[in-house]
Amino acid sequence: MRVLRRALGTLLALGAAVSCTVAHGDDAKATARRPAALAPYERLLPAPASARAEGAPYVFGAGTVIRTGVGAPEEVRRVGELLAEQLRGPGGLPLPVVDGDEGDGVRLRLDTGDAELGAEGYRLRTTPAGITLTARTPAGLFHAGQTLRQLVPVRGAGGVPGGTVVDVPRFAYRGAMVDVARHHFPVEQVKRYVDQLAQYKINTLHLHLTDDQGWRIAIDSWPRLAEYGGASEVGGGPGGHWTKEEYRDLVAYAAERYVDVVPEIDMPGHVNAALASYPELTCDGKAPERYTGIKVGFSSLCVGKERTYEFIDQVLGELAELTPGRYLHIGGDEAHSTPAADYAAFMDRAQRVVAEHGKTVVAWHQLANARPAPGAVLQYWGHDRTAAAEKAAVAAAGKSGHPVILSPADHAYLDMKYDTATKPGLAWAGYVPVQRSYSWNPGSYLPGLPEYAVLGVEAPLWTETVANRSDWELLAFPRVLGLAELGWSPSAALDWPSYRDRLAAQAPRLEAQGIAYYRSPEIPWE
Repeated sequence: MRVLRRALGTLLALGAAVSCTVAHGDDAKATARRPAALAPYERLLPAPASARAEGAPYVFGAGTVIRTGVGAPEEVRRVGELLAEQLRGPGGLPLPVVDGDEGDGVRLRLDTGDAELGAEGYRLRTTPAGITLTARTPAGLFHAGQTLRQLVPVRGAGGVPGGTVVDVPRFAYRGAMVDVARHHFPVEQVKRYVDQLAQYKINTLHLHLTDDQGWRIAIDSWPRLAEYGGASEVGGGPGGHWTKEEYRDLVAYAAERYVDVVPEIDMPGHVNAALASYPELTCDGKAPERYTGIKVGFSSLCVGKERTYEFIDQVLGELAELTPGRYLHIGGDEAHSTPAADYAAFMDRAQRVVAEHGKTVVAWHQLANARPAPGAVLQYWGHDRTAAAEKAAVAAAGKSGHPVILSPADHAYLDMKYDTATKPGLAWAGYVPVQRSYSWNPGSYLPGLPEYAVLGVEAPLWTETVANRSDWELLAFPRVLGLAELGWSPSAALDWPSYRDRLAAQAPRLEAQGIAYYRSPEIPWE
């Protein structure tokens, strides 16, 4: 046996270390050191910018109070109330939320002058007299609370180790996408995902709301989109759609957890559900049959019709009104049935519509080969086999002022199978085991794209083969946790051996939340 010492970069910049044990035997199998040996601050995920264990613990239990400070904004109290709900544990600790900051307990403090913490950063300090969470913004306090959740025992009561965490995110955009178009899912399932994501500091939920197989959001000016176009899905199921009230409720629920919603209406391709609902959007005026397969690239809006632009203006206008966030995603990928010149002309007009409704465009990276509007955000979904010229176009767009979200399919796509034995999922981009999903650096991933042009990362979950919650969670977990770390943690902290141990230590929390995660053989699960 031999012990290898590996620094966890800035996570342990103040002196702690993480180690892993490599066992050698007849089968030559390498096994990470059991994560039970990790100290509490070494277990945190995502890895914080810095963490230091010191001093005696605070006893967290039935007498603990959450204090929101004197004269704190109502939003801080809401953060405190949600944190109390999350921390009560199976024993149902009282955890009252009170005004004032004198006395022990968990103290929430806003310090708007602490420039070091930025818009989402925080400082967490634990002593025997209590736990103090400090941030410039309520969002930072929320993130501090999610770190505290990992330090409090799963059972609820117990000792929270003494120490200090100072933490800020690497990237502003840390996202996950779910495709509710291929298979319809109720809002309650998406809310569950929001909770699962937010505890690991993911701050953006991208909703793929429309595709060839279904239209999932009610639009008052075009009611048949949801009523008819929403009544289908892959495999011939009943489909379904969300009302505006359901969508508003989801957006508000996510906002309370500091998760912004980015809705996507895919165009000019991936539109068969819309064409089947309104034949006036086709060039020949004939409605196609509703589609329940999984092929792509065969549908297109009629670029030459003015009615098409009335359609996108009204649809995007209604969606913009429902969505307080800054972004509207207009798709733009796999428009194989739209000639290149028509595609560029269409995207010019679609981008203007988005701007007219006060939003910033997000589109898949194919927009780089057309004319991205000033400030338009590109989402890259290529992979190792993507042509060099295509990658170069995205890098050039990034250097010219277009922020890039990285979602490389052979690392970040959660619908790719882990291996040949995985039942749900696809494998067109290759198999993506847990180590592969984690082992890339967004700041240096795309040749020629400087880190300053990377807005962040996103983990998409396409649902051609996903029709239920258990398959959803099996594919998403644990890989989405690695993407959360890639988006939040400093580059120096990205280390597979230490991440593997820290991921293993999350098992009791995943199980306590009933998450149907994949027990990857790469991970020495607790």
